[in-house]
Amino acid sequence: MLIDKVKEVKITDKITVGNGKIFLIAGPCVIESEDLVMEVAKKMKEITDKLGINYIFKASFDKANRSSISSFRGPGIDKGLEILARVKEKYGVALATDIHEPWQCKQAKEVIDLLQIPAFLCRQTDLLVAAAETGKAVNIKKGQFLAPWDMKNVVNKFCEVGNENIMLCERGATFGYNNLVVDMRGLLEMRKFGFPVVFDATHSVQIPGGKGDSTGGNREYVYPLARAAVSVGVDGIFAEVHPDPDKGLSDGPNMLKLENVEEILTNLLKYDKLTKEL
Repeated sequence: MLIDKVKEVKITDKITVGNGKIFLIAGPCVIESEDLVMEVAKKMKEITDKLGINYIFKASFDKANRSSISSFRGPGIDKGLEILARVKEKYGVALATDIHEPWQCKQAKEVIDLLQIPAFLCRQTDLLVAAAETGKAVNIKKGQFLAPWDMKNVVNKFCEVGNENIMLCERGATFGYNNLVVDMRGLLEMRKFGFPVVFDATHSVQIPGGKGDSTGGNREYVYPLARAAVSVGVDGIFAEVHPDPDKGLSDGPNMLKLENVEEILTNLLKYDKLTKEL
């Protein structure tokens, strides 16, 4: 039996999550170019419209947590938000992006519908407060170093500021060196807080720092883990997708290939339906 209902979170006038209908946050890891994000947004919008899935397009204007100082980080906040605004205007998609510093929240909220707190920053009080004060919906990734029940303190920070328009995201836990594992019990534990829970299927298969000066990954495990999470019971799936992941400038080894996404989502919807009928 699926666990109790959670609070519904409004992302846009057209998208509310936590209402029993699975949703998707997906896009390339970082804004590599305007052409790339437009290509991915167009295809993902077509797929999700066809399948009836509420969809939020995600791409980062900056990846501040790269392994190497020479790694590609993105176009920066000004140009990045301009590109994302054009994506929204052209395809009518809701937008999500990472924020890393408190000052970014005020600027990002003018364009972004769903702010995202990176896992390694989920305890940074100033960032959480700044995000909460925007009044926007916020996806908070659980730190790789935290137990699921430790997210209660993160939740409390948002509630004390007065923003309960939040969701919690599982992206794997550190297991020794250069390795992550997913404890599916954690999805249920975090859902006990009463907010929607998202499973990050692609970051969960990372091998942090596994390639020396960059992060590795095991893309072949993305679908099996997503299938398991949906079978356990989650409200949403997060996945990074790319037309040619092996040439991606960030997180290539764990991103899904764009051409495989429709089949994966079609199958996940079957497992989601079965889970919610039991």
